[in-house]
Amino acid sequence: MNADTSNGTSASSATTGRRALLGGAAALGLASAAFGTTAPAVGAQSRSRTQVGRFQGKSVLITGATSGIGRAAAKAFAGEGAHVGFCGRRADLGRQVEREIRDAGGEATYIQADVRIAAQVQRFVDRVASRYGGIDVAFNNAGIGSGKLPHEVSVEEWDDVQATNARGVFLAIKYEIPHMLRAQRGVIICTSSSAAEQARPNGAAYTASKRAVQGIVKSAALAYGPKGIRLNALLPGTTDTPFVRPPGIPDADWTKYKQAWGPLNVDGLARMADAEEIARAVLALASDDFPYMTGASVTVDGGSTAGRKMIQPSGM
Repeated sequence: MNADTSNGTSASSATTGRRALLGGAAALGLASAAFGTTAPAVGAQSRSRTQVGRFQGKSVLITGATSGIGRAAAKAFAGEGAHVGFCGRRADLGRQVEREIRDAGGEATYIQADVRIAAQVQRFVDRVASRYGGIDVAFNNAGIGSGKLPHEVSVEEWDDVQATNARGVFLAIKYEIPHMLRAQRGVIICTSSSAAEQARPNGAAYTASKRAVQGIVKSAALAYGPKGIRLNALLPGTTDTPFVRPPGIPDADWTKYKQAWGPLNVDGLARMADAEEIARAVLALASDDFPYMTGASVTVDGGSTAGRKMIQPSGM
């Protein structure tokens, strides 16, 4: 499952999805008893390898960057010299991220926008392009989750997931492309999910929306490749963000749960990703290092879809 709800999912939708994924807090004790190993950390050494200045002076637009993967990407792009314009529905979090980037010496502008609403998306895109002289890179990341069996999903919930995850990507591309056509260049990355390739019984709405993202990206890549614009889909695995962590769980218990979850669900690296790791993949795809890649679906999931199906620790 993707790990970002930074476009501002409703409390009921987010809570339902998290509960479906993680189950009750009581199972945390069972999980930690079953597995006592500590997941390997991403150390400072690996972070120091980030190439500095790849995006110096470039204009980067991000949807859904008030938390999770979007927030990490906004900070990473700004840290490499980009001018970052980002949106999300939660103004308090948006202004906080903007402030954090500026306090660190970067340039960022938060604009409140709901990716389900065409006029707001157009206004957001045009304002970023106007402020920063165009759009060099767009990361269309906003998304929400759903965690119900197909017959339990309400029509309203289904529509909301599709409107945010799929329609939101379409609208962003619709309004980003004219700016890139004028420049005859640009890179667009859209957040799909490893769930697009590895469905779960309670993931019909979410998986459908993320498969749609892949289809949009493939068609758009064919349409705009001859104009110098590359589009690719990123398929993150489960990532340690507020998207998957239920509120109120103490840090120690959450750490124990992740230690149990990783070996059961990620055959390759045996752990969840962190948001900064996924952000580094976004920056790599947006850089000049992949000039011949377009229309691709790039899975960054630690090997989970290469192995067995996802399961929960005992008692979940």
